[in-house]
Amino acid sequence: MTLWVLGLNHQTAPVGLRERVAFDAAALPAALSSLRALPEVSEAAVLSTCNRTELYAIAENDRALSDWLTTHAEGLDGYLYRHSDADAVRHLFRVATGLDSMVLGEPQILGQVKEAWVTARENGALGNVLDRLFQQTFAVAKRARTDTRVGANPVSVASTAVRLAQNSFARLDESTVLLIGAGETIELAARHLSEGKVRRLLIANRTLSHAQDLATRHGGYALPLTELDRHLAEADVVFSATASREPILTHAQVAAALARRKHKPMLLFDLAVPRDIQPAVAELDDAYLYTVDDLERAVEDNRRGRREAAEAAEAIIELQVARYIENLHASSRQEPLKRLRAHGDAAREDVLAKARQQLANGRDAEEVLDFLAHTLTNRLLHPPTAALREAALSGDADLARAADKLFPAQAPYSHLKKENDADPAP
Repeated sequence: MTLWVLGLNHQTAPVGLRERVAFDAAALPAALSSLRALPEVSEAAVLSTCNRTELYAIAENDRALSDWLTTHAEGLDGYLYRHSDADAVRHLFRVATGLDSMVLGEPQILGQVKEAWVTARENGALGNVLDRLFQQTFAVAKRARTDTRVGANPVSVASTAVRLAQNSFARLDESTVLLIGAGETIELAARHLSEGKVRRLLIANRTLSHAQDLATRHGGYALPLTELDRHLAEADVVFSATASREPILTHAQVAAALARRKHKPMLLFDLAVPRDIQPAVAELDDAYLYTVDDLERAVEDNRRGRREAAEAAEAIIELQVARYIENLHASSRQEPLKRLRAHGDAAREDVLAKARQQLANGRDAEEVLDFLAHTLTNRLLHPPTAALREAALSGDADLARAADKLFPAQAPYSHLKKENDADPAP
């Protein structure tokens, strides 16, 4: 079995393809169950965000993983990347640290990795290897962000979109901004807009109470999603980030709102994957639509400014990858010793229980001791004796040499006898 990572992200695939393989929170348990049920897979976790969908698995091969992912969306060939063993560990460390993000050093990704780990754990998809790997990942990410400035003044996709809005025709202190959704991305946008002194803030969500919570914290007005058409024309700027599988805003809805606005321009940011706003909206003369892929160019300046810090974080990650692989190999070398001790413990408990039963039945103590010693010796020596006999017949010299090291030619416990002989008589 091998550690594998297989997936696609904002660097390898366009948003139209990414949204087809995105898993929302409700779909993840069934996806994990299906993935874990594959005979080639013993452990699995799925990380799905607006910028990436990745499978982490202990599996016999990566073909089973790619075939499984292809059942959710065709046409993935050429867009998928795959890493194994040390490269897979390095990739996860980089992802959690924010070094593989659209916005270098973004803080949200670590929380998303933790959510993927918790979901896989709760659904019984994790085993010891992936569980330890994810926990080590959190420690590495924390150290990299603490010891370097890769996370200093973090810039999220939401804050980048707000900055673009501030630099556009829509001055925030003169604009009405509509937020659709109530998740972390919209929460960040609301905070940045509030700090930017937006004139009026509307927050629409399917669950009105969630919108009311956000509105209370950031000085906005909450409304149910069913009233979206009624208020859309009031918005100079729209931010949308929901988990909907279908578009929230259609070409017809935005066209109607623009007509009511007498074609006063509207700026729209679709921060969701799958997309919340129909791509055809961009064809409207007075609508200016940005998706998460469009923001890639806007954050390039931020990426260059953090390159030095990123290099320091990369060095920490390389060191931690080497240590993780070294510990993994050391742990695997301990397995034979663990099995030997487990065999000895099981034999001792079984024989001891039988000896106690014989004593309880009134059997002579000397006979019971003889039974215990004879039976336990046979139990402990039978596996190595059988293996050595087979090695002698097959000419396996390596096993014979190993036995010589384990069982030297000198009389057993002779050193103890010499020590006892040297003790002065009482």
